[in-house]
Amino acid sequence: MTSLTSASPKRTGGAPAVRQSAASRLARAPWGLYLAIAFAALLLVAVIAPQLLTTHLPTAIDYGAALQPPSWAHPFGTDESGRDLYTRIVWGARDSLTIGVGAAAVSIGLALILGTLAALGVKPVALVVDRFVEILFTFPALLLALLLIAIAGPSAATQVLAVGVGTAPGYARMIRGQILGARNSGYVEAATALGHSRWRIVRAHILPNALRPLVAVFALSIGQSIVWASSLSFLGLGVAPPASEWGALLDAGRAYLTTAWWLVVVPGLVIVAVALAATTIGRYIQARLEKGERS
Repeated sequence: MTSLTSASPKRTGGAPAVRQSAASRLARAPWGLYLAIAFAALLLVAVIAPQLLTTHLPTAIDYGAALQPPSWAHPFGTDESGRDLYTRIVWGARDSLTIGVGAAAVSIGLALILGTLAALGVKPVALVVDRFVEILFTFPALLLALLLIAIAGPSAATQVLAVGVGTAPGYARMIRGQILGARNSGYVEAATALGHSRWRIVRAHILPNALRPLVAVFALSIGQSIVWASSLSFLGLGVAPPASEWGALLDAGRAYLTTAWWLVVVPGLVIVAVALAATTIGRYIQARLEKGERS
């Protein structure tokens, strides 16, 4: 079967090459994988029970402590209203990860439908779907997301839909290539020679082998979706204040970039760390799948 790496399109949403290279090195290093898993577990706690990791409320205002730099009392500093930035980042993990996972699910789900129809549909349907994916692929992902938000208005649900639809075309082309590669494989030819029906071949041989790498792709797309969603929030097109979604924190902090650098730098580093952890775990899963195919 064609490997996931060779079948990947040139653009699946714009993940930076430097981050991919760093994630590849981390995935090969046991300590890097363990660090990514530990960070993911910490994020899970932040989503389920953020009060276990904080001693403040994300909306607690203290104007006397406004714009304080990182200290023992406030490890990540405070914002213009005196709210503890560490607390807001922890409580914002739920919104950010929900948007990221939701957008990844929309992206992979839509790509699965389009890619399967383009590869296995009857000729007229496959041709139409293939052209439709190519049209979507010509739009930059951010431009397509901005178009959807301009139509539906900014909200968390719109972010999920916009990022999911914007990144789906690249994954659809990858899935189409995977299915076509599996359809032309030797085990499919053998099943055809044995007289198996077309549906049985698709269900038992083509789809399981072609779509197995989607486990890794989904993990990879979570980090990518969080970055895209944060970019939209940074442009003021995401969750409205006073939400502590990470992109919204970036948007709120850019007005104080020269006087309170931590309001932008710290949320930005958290977004990069989450994307890197998700990418590292995804690449490890991908490597294990490819190793299993070769063995």
